[in-house]
Amino acid sequence: MSRVRLIARLDVKDENLVKGIQYEGLRKLGDPHAFAVRYYRQGVDELLYLDTVASLYERNNLGDILRQATADVFIPITAGGGLRSVEDVAAILRAGADKAAINTAALRRPELIEEIARAFGSQCMVLSVQAKRRNPADPAAGWEAYYDNGREHSGRDVLEWVKEGVARGAGEILLTSVDKEGFRKGMDQELIAAVSAAVPVPVIAAGGASSAEDLFQAVKGGAQAVAVGSILHYDNTDIPTLKNQLAQKGVEVRVCGQS
Repeated sequence: MSRVRLIARLDVKDENLVKGIQYEGLRKLGDPHAFAVRYYRQGVDELLYLDTVASLYERNNLGDILRQATADVFIPITAGGGLRSVEDVAAILRAGADKAAINTAALRRPELIEEIARAFGSQCMVLSVQAKRRNPADPAAGWEAYYDNGREHSGRDVLEWVKEGVARGAGEILLTSVDKEGFRKGMDQELIAAVSAAVPVPVIAAGGASSAEDLFQAVKGGAQAVAVGSILHYDNTDIPTLKNQLAQKGVEVRVCGQS
């Protein structure tokens, strides 16, 4: 098992860190920079910034936040929300991001995945997938990919979509369960395992984590990274505790001070 990355997810609306349930009822939590610096000092491996209303308003508002972050935080940063073109991605990279997470625009025009991969490399192109069960009473029905923060149907089957995305050049999959998002009651482990088995690139599992045990099960299912938000933001746990608990379960993690 390769070293597992622990990623702090920072959902941003305007200039505030926010968190909701299934992307709805967003609650303001404070200055995203303060949270980012705290998680960096605790030893988080990466940061994930998502502009929660960018696709709705067709713009990304993370530039200033990213520039501020890179002055104090020296770990990889992924940014997403409202990115619709190679030019949009170039702008967030100039602001300090290392990778771009694309969801809505890729579903609307899949060729964008290839364009970004050609321009910046596949390692920069993160396909963000918001997955929702077609029928919770019938697991065999699978999952549909949603966009606009879990509001809109794409009609695309998640497993077929991630395969196409990787074939077009996506270097990572950011996989969020809309059904579990924000509840802190466990992750969709069947979804994580199914997507991890379907693609040869790293899968970042997100949505619903309540404990290190949830993260451990995601890793067992094939995820190479886990993104957590609520349990950190609401002080249910912290990065050192999660890493220690994962290490005790035999998961290789980076400890503070390691490269």
